[in-house]
Order: sequence, then structure tokens, then C-alpha cells
Amino acid sequence: MPLTEKQREFIARATHRYNVKVGAVRSGKTYGDYFLIPDRIRNPARLASGGIVLLVGATAATVARNILDPMRKIWGEELVGRPSSDGGSVMLFGERCVIVGASNASQVTKIQGASVKYCYGDEVTTWSPELFYMLQSRLDRPCSVFDGTCNPAGPNHWFKKFLDSGADIYCQTYTIDDNPTLPAEFVRALKEEYSGTVWYDRYILGRWAAAEGAIYRRFAENPGAFTLPRGYLPAELTRIMVGVDFGGSRSATAFVAVGEEAAPDTAKGDKAPTRRLVVLCSERHSDGLDVDELCARFCEFCLRLSRFGCEVTAFCDNAEPVLIRSLKAAARETCPFVSVRPALKLPVSDRIRFTLRLLASGRLMLTEDAGTLSEAMRDARWSDKSDAGRDVRLDDGSSDVDSLDALEYAIEREMGRYV
Repeated sequence: MPLTEKQREFIARATHRYNVKVGAVRSGKTYGDYFLIPDRIRNPARLASGGIVLLVGATAATVARNILDPMRKIWGEELVGRPSSDGGSVMLFGERCVIVGASNASQVTKIQGASVKYCYGDEVTTWSPELFYMLQSRLDRPCSVFDGTCNPAGPNHWFKKFLDSGADIYCQTYTIDDNPTLPAEFVRALKEEYSGTVWYDRYILGRWAAAEGAIYRRFAENPGAFTLPRGYLPAELTRIMVGVDFGGSRSATAFVAVGEEAAPDTAKGDKAPTRRLVVLCSERHSDGLDVDELCARFCEFCLRLSRFGCEVTAFCDNAEPVLIRSLKAAARETCPFVSVRPALKLPVSDRIRFTLRLLASGRLMLTEDAGTLSEAMRDARWSDKSDAGRDVRLDDGSSDVDSLDALEYAIEREMGRYV
């Protein structure tokens, strides 16, 4: 696939110490780098300079998925190797490159004391700032260069402050419309899914925008548009997921049951079937429950789901392994059709973004038996405080975050299937 004008412009102008592309998702930010990286690594000055090459991303797995796998398809196995068994290095164009996952500050030790001649950075706004600050001090060769890409975050994000710092930086900004290879229907659908949210500004327009006010703005303005009529009977359900958030000293226990409707009939030559998730019911118990009461309430909740006659899996807050074991034992005795597993607990911002996209595309609906969740979604707000510029959901007791967590535990494993 030929490079776009925007990609060619970056390669021509990326002659600074820091060269960064910021912008929308699927806008073509990374593709041009598959041709820039070989030139950076094989540059004669760098080959002769000593020092190491770093490939840095949110995790080692994202580096492999976003950078190495696509490059291997272009350049072949001989030039783009596969990561070592521990995921810590890879042979790339004849150079052994070190792979670092940067979302955890503990990874700083991996580059401490190193001399870095070239670093490629993926998803920089997801990094621990401590790692980036250490990296700056490691780019100590006359030929040292950093190339990076990211989606924008809030205007107070630490990386935005760096880009505005006056350092030797070339920064290029992308919108989704800068990628002419995307199908028009995909772009239209993505714009619709992000419409009315902070992610439209960030992931469509490529702007640094603050997350503020109501999180589920569309839902809060018109919850009826996302609520199925009274007496609604779901079509055949393929399975049910129950999210469980355990109460603590300042929080309540919440159960949320989500059913997946069977895909509509596509025998008439329709496009790929669109499945839908339906929140069947929700409960929240603000009174402190001991273990026996917790197990009893959980089993009562699950027994009401038996009428749907399908598989039920409960995903529980993985910070409470003792309580999970108690629920497993109770389910085996009282409702053996329920399996109990720990939740993944993906980053909150990812879970919120997934929920918003489901709502916008009509793939998440609530029944009237999900009243506690409906209220929680209406009340959900962004905090005006942030952690290193990251988005933070308000959790000060003024709204029901417990039911939101339970919903997200129930559906977070579906991200790969629905998005």
C-alpha cells in the first residue's frame, strides 16, 4: 500500500531529536513508521555509535501486535524476527532490539544505566511518565533519536506538557480523515459511535480534550432511548454474564446480569449479524453483607436467571479471591448452572469507552429490571482531578460506581468480539 501524503511528509521532516505523531485512531499514524524504522536502525552513524535500540509500548504484547507483526508481513521473517521467549528482545534488521512495556513505573529499571541510540515509542500517552523521563536521560548519543505515536488524552496530560516544552520536537497531528484508505462506512460508523463523547474530539479529530461532565451524556439526556419497553421478552439468549462488585467500607455490593441475544437471521444475504447485549436485571446492596448473606443474595439473583435456560458465568472483582471462592462453593450447591470466575479488570477508561461504543451503536440496551444500573449511568461523572493527566471517573460516594464496575466486569471480555 503506498504511503499517504501525510506519511511521506513525516518521514521527510522527522529530523529532530523527538519526532512525534499525535492523532485519531486508524488515521495512518503508524504505517509510515514500518518504513522509517529500518532506516533509523541501519543508519551508519547509529550502527557505529554503540548503544541500544529500544521498542517501547504500553506492554511487550502491544509492541508485538502493533509494530512487529505488521512489519514482518512487509519485510519478512529474516529481517523482522519474533520476540524472544521472555518477550524482552527481538532481532530487527540485524540489530537485537530491547522491548519494554511502559505502562508500569517498575519498568524504569530496564533502561536505567543504558545508552539509547534509537527508541521507537508506541501509544506514548499510556506510558508511565517516570519511564519517559528516564528515557530522556538515556538518549545520550549524538545520533540519538526518539520516534513516537499516540492518541491524544487530556490537555493536562504529562506528554502534552512535554510536547509544549520547547524541546527539539517535530510533532504532526492527524484526524481520521487523513487516512484515505479507510472505507467510508467504517469512518461514518466510528464517528457515530464516538459522537457526543470526549473520544470524538480525541479519536476522530485528534485533539487534546478534557473528560468532564457526564460520562454517558446521551444516556443521561434520554435514558428511555436505551430502555426496552415494559414486558419485553428477549429473543433467544446464547449466554448470560453476571458482573459482581464486592462492597467495602465505602462501597456497596452490586450484581448486573447481561444476556447476549442470538444473532439475527442472515439467510437473506444480509451483512454479518449484529448481536446485542441486554442488561436483564441489576441489584445493589448498600447494607454491609457478611459472607453468608453475600452468597445467599448472589444465589437468589442467579436463580432468577435460570428461566432463560442458558449458560451463566459470573465475573467477580478479582481483588477478592476469598469471596470468589465462597461464591463458587455456594453456586455449586444452590445454582450449579452458574460458573464463577475472576474479572479481568481492564483499565477503567477502556471499559467506559467500550460501553459508550455499544450504546452508540444500539448494541447495549437495558430492561426496566435494571433500575440501579440505569440510575448509575445517569449519575456517572468525570472527576475534575486527574492522575498524571489520565481520565478519572468520579468515585467520591456521590454516585453508584459499584453498579458501573459490575456492568463492566460482565462485558469487558466482549471487547474483541464487539469492537
